[in-house]
Amino acid sequence: MDSSNGERPPQGEDAPAAAAGSIGGYESLHRLLQSNLSPELFKEASRLLLGLNCGRALEAISLPEATSALAKAHNFDVQAFRFDADKEYLRQPRVIRVGLIQNSIAIPTTSHFADQKKAIMEKVKPMIDAAGDAGVNILCLQEAWTMPFAFCTREKRWCEFAEPVDGESTQFLQQLAKKYNMVIVSPILERDVNHGEIVWNTAVVIGNHGNIIGIHRKNHIPRVGDFNESTYYMEGNTGHPVFETAYGKIGVNICYGRHHPLNWLAFGLNGAEIVFNPSATVGELSEPMWPIEARNAAIANSYFVGSINRVGTEVFPNPFTSGDGKPQHADFGHFYGSSHFSAPDASCTPSLSRYRDGLMISDMDLNLCRQIKDKWGFRMTARYDTYASLLSEYLKPDFKPQVIVDPLINKSA
Repeated sequence: MDSSNGERPPQGEDAPAAAAGSIGGYESLHRLLQSNLSPELFKEASRLLLGLNCGRALEAISLPEATSALAKAHNFDVQAFRFDADKEYLRQPRVIRVGLIQNSIAIPTTSHFADQKKAIMEKVKPMIDAAGDAGVNILCLQEAWTMPFAFCTREKRWCEFAEPVDGESTQFLQQLAKKYNMVIVSPILERDVNHGEIVWNTAVVIGNHGNIIGIHRKNHIPRVGDFNESTYYMEGNTGHPVFETAYGKIGVNICYGRHHPLNWLAFGLNGAEIVFNPSATVGELSEPMWPIEARNAAIANSYFVGSINRVGTEVFPNPFTSGDGKPQHADFGHFYGSSHFSAPDASCTPSLSRYRDGLMISDMDLNLCRQIKDKWGFRMTARYDTYASLLSEYLKPDFKPQVIVDPLINKSA
């Protein structure tokens, strides 16, 4: 099911102004192509862009009317697709339904912090209800979903949004997890009350009974212009945990960690079947990377990946600079949404809207993970012993790269 009918927006003088963050008036590249190519060409373009799942184009699935009604009433994009696996003789299919939510903030950043947090929760709840009505088993929200992504400002006052693992947002989601029998991954700004109230960027994994299964803290902290997040928190101390839930084994690779291949690898080595990448990233910085990195990780590690990015432009009260010589600014770009799923067989869904809130749903047969491992043999052919030896040497102060120099490199012709 897709909330967009794929029709071309009105053209010419009568055309409405394109929404901020759109691609020429379209919500995504996929919809732009769908509206401007013939069905035959669009099918071929989709094959090249999205891949094939078990040799077939990814199929859209129908969702309950209650989900569609909530999407229409609250103006959020909803799309749903199915990843199949080949039939096996000794195992039954392991089909689960997984959801991703992307959203913009609800009220201006100048509002009282308590009001901002409450407004975001009120905005996200109908989207969680829509996922629950659709029978989603595992749902993941975006990075620091309870607040604006204020880490670009480097103002310490935004730390007030930090809360304990069992704080207000967790309690809010625990009720919904229990109501819908749904596992919910909740990325928050955590205040560690047992260790001097230090702050972490943390994902809380809430079980389908409303229990807290565990947490994971962001492994890699960016220091890239406005993304100098070490002002607020440092690298996490939880390793690469994989959480065995009622529906499957999941990991959480928070935001910047997607740029580190070994980070993806570690979740795979620990047995993940799905790895979520809750993020906050803007078009000027990373958009060309966005459809590539998660998909590559799904292929290389034989698991599913759910990529979530917030949407909208967040304007802050006080201008700030990035240390790059450019003028000060009050926002740091457009969060381009485009949340999607990638599968281990190199297929992926289209992306959600580039500027609207959205709910992406996917049915996935987790049997595909082992089938692809058997097909490609990446685990058997990886030579981890060789990599371990190199990394061990690299960590030594006297490490010398293995470079073989041509003895005639300086000889004149």
